[in-house]
Amino acid sequence: MSRVGQSPVNIPDGVTVEIAGALVSAKGKLGELSVKLTDDITISKVDNTIVVKPVGDSLQSRKMWGTARAVINNIVVGVSEGFSKKLTIIGTGYRAQLQGNKLQLQLGFSHDVIFEVPEGIKITSADPTHLEISGADKQQVGSVAAKIRSYRPPEPYKGKGVRYDDEYILRKEGKKK
Repeated sequence: MSRVGQSPVNIPDGVTVEIAGALVSAKGKLGELSVKLTDDITISKVDNTIVVKPVGDSLQSRKMWGTARAVINNIVVGVSEGFSKKLTIIGTGYRAQLQGNKLQLQLGFSHDVIFEVPEGIKITSADPTHLEISGADKQQVGSVAAKIRSYRPPEPYKGKGVRYDDEYILRKEGKKK
């Protein structure tokens, strides 16, 4: 039985949620998000909360119960507060520069990596070695951060590369004489 699915999703002030069958739409100060869920669950709005229940006692409906509740919570939190990921660039000469809606990354290659910032994502840079990726869609924010990190993942010997701010790199010892 799902423990995540049992707790209702609270709707904060300033957010409107519409439920039309399996389609859930949320509108807030950061935009509008909608998600189509499976028919194995029922979604209902009670006062200022959204309650998710499984349709039957099948394994599939119990699996989707907690997943649907988490997805609904992510869109409600996304349109009210938003999500963000922070990246740190470590290495001599490694840096990032924002040019309009393009991110220019110098990561030790013979050429600069140009990353096109997708719609709905905002990238800010406090200095050339720190990036903050923010947006309303949690999946899209995580995907953009992972894509930028994939250009030069951190290596275990010197720790050079692009890493998440809270990521710990397990360092290896180099060659010995």
